[in-house]
Amino acid sequence: MTVLVAVTDTSEGSHALLAGKKEAAMLDTDLLVVNLSLTEPEEVHTLADDGVTVLDRIGRGDRDPATAVLDLIDDRPDIERLVIGVKRRSAVGKALLGSVSQRLILQSPIPVLAVKSPQ
Repeated sequence: MTVLVAVTDTSEGSHALLAGKKEAAMLDTDLLVVNLSLTEPEEVHTLADDGVTVLDRIGRGDRDPATAVLDLIDDRPDIERLVIGVKRRSAVGKALLGSVSQRLILQSPIPVLAVKSPQ
């Protein structure tokens, strides 16, 4: 079993990473981190030293991050949990604009732990 954390270079990404570490420790399993940013978040640098596998988003720079995560889940049957960071959106934002988090929650074939960052 592996816990996958989708990390961005935002506070939501940092909180997802923290929650993913706790989840993997609680389940006594491996942690896999996929960097969805075009830059590398500071926290990701230290993970390789801790024995965590870190992957960059595969494909073109303009590839949809949700598709990249869903493809990774399809390619790796050992991934059994996904951890993502979410942020509050207005009703208009929910109606008019899609979100990576929303797509992952609705389309993921595995359980998703959605972590809201404190305000």
